[in-house]
Amino acid sequence: MAIKFQYNKSAMLDITKQMNIRLRALPTLKNKESALRLEVKKARDYTHSLDQKIQEKSAELDKLNRLWAEFNPELLTISRVNMTPKNIAGVKIPILGEVEYQMKKFNLFKAPLWYLDGIEILKQMSQLQIERQFAFRKMRILDAVRKKTTQKVNLYEKVQIPEFEDAIRKIKRFLEDEENLSKAGQKILKKRMESEVAL
Repeated sequence: MAIKFQYNKSAMLDITKQMNIRLRALPTLKNKESALRLEVKKARDYTHSLDQKIQEKSAELDKLNRLWAEFNPELLTISRVNMTPKNIAGVKIPILGEVEYQMKKFNLFKAPLWYLDGIEILKQMSQLQIERQFAFRKMRILDAVRKKTTQKVNLYEKVQIPEFEDAIRKIKRFLEDEENLSKAGQKILKKRMESEVAL
C-alpha cells in the first residue's frame, strides 16, 4: 500500500522523520532477528537431543517390561513444576526450575526390591519429558517472535523505506519544478515590465 502525502515541505519533513526512525531501528531489528535465529537453532538442537535421550531411556525400559507390570504407577505423582521467566533477545521465555514429586507411602517389605529404583527411573523419565516440553515451547515462542521480527525487517527494508525515499524524491521534484516555474514567471514578468517601461 503506497503512502499518502501532500506536495509540500512539511509533508517532506514528516516523511523524512518517519524514514529516519525506521533507518535507525533497522540495525537493531536485524541484530534481534539474528540473535533469535541462533536461539531457535539452539533450542531445536536441544529438543532433538532430549528426544534421543527419551528414546534411549525408553529402549532401556522396554527390556524391563515384565517388571513394570507389577509396578503401581500411582505411587509417584508430580506435585509442582517450578519455572522462572528468562529474557532472551527481548522475549520472556519460561525456564524449567525444580520438579517436585509426591510419593505415596508403600510397604517396603511387601513391595518388590526394585520399587525404589523404579521410582527413580520414573522421576528421570518424567524430568526428561517435562524438560523436552519446555524446550519445545521455548523453540516455538522464539520462532514465532523471530518470524514477526523478520516480517518487520522486510517491511521496513523492502517496502516502507523505499516508499518514503520515493515520496521524498517526488516532493523534491515537485517543489523544484514549482520553484523553477515561479522563477520563470518572475523573469517573464520582469521582461514585460522592462519592455513597458522602455516604451
